[in-house]
Amino acid sequence: MPSIDLSSLTFLKLTGSGFRTVFDDLAALRIAVFYDFPYLYEGSVDYEKTYLETYARAERSFLFTVYDGEQLVGATTALPLRDETADVQAPFLAAGYELDTIFYFGESLLLPAYRGLGLGHTFFNEREAHARQFGQYTMSCFCAVQRPDDHPLRPVNYQPLDEFWKKRGYQREASLQSEFVWPDRNETLETAKPMIYWTRGLV
Repeated sequence: MPSIDLSSLTFLKLTGSGFRTVFDDLAALRIAVFYDFPYLYEGSVDYEKTYLETYARAERSFLFTVYDGEQLVGATTALPLRDETADVQAPFLAAGYELDTIFYFGESLLLPAYRGLGLGHTFFNEREAHARQFGQYTMSCFCAVQRPDDHPLRPVNYQPLDEFWKKRGYQREASLQSEFVWPDRNETLETAKPMIYWTRGLV
């Protein structure tokens, strides 16, 4: 496969209702990336648009996109935890955190050909800078699905991102957990998946 020329890529930042201008492309990218392990997500465009409305309704939400020509090849999202859904907020409330001091980082999406180019760091840099500009948020967080090491669909060469996240200053908080439901690949029945949060101070 030819190497990617970073100079050929363009970047776009959107906030709030601006999300709606790229709903179709962003939904397609989420479905494509999350189809692979560890999410194994059998997605639908209708569900994706409902999910993305949470971001479109949040004034301080943030979307950073990567385009190669007209194609959306990467994106990352964030929004204040106060604007997230109850299932995301629940473990933080139970642990006594103040929601108005936390910024939640959603997905980081890159098509396989565009990985290993440093864009993962760019995604974190952009989201952290966006959160810091408000002078209100002292912590950022995100969550990751937990799959057993012996999962039958785990690729032999699969490398989790834990070390990358640690280098970014994030720590795994096993006490902060949610359960999200979605249908696994080639299935129609939704099942609950354990999600563990990672946190980092922003100040």
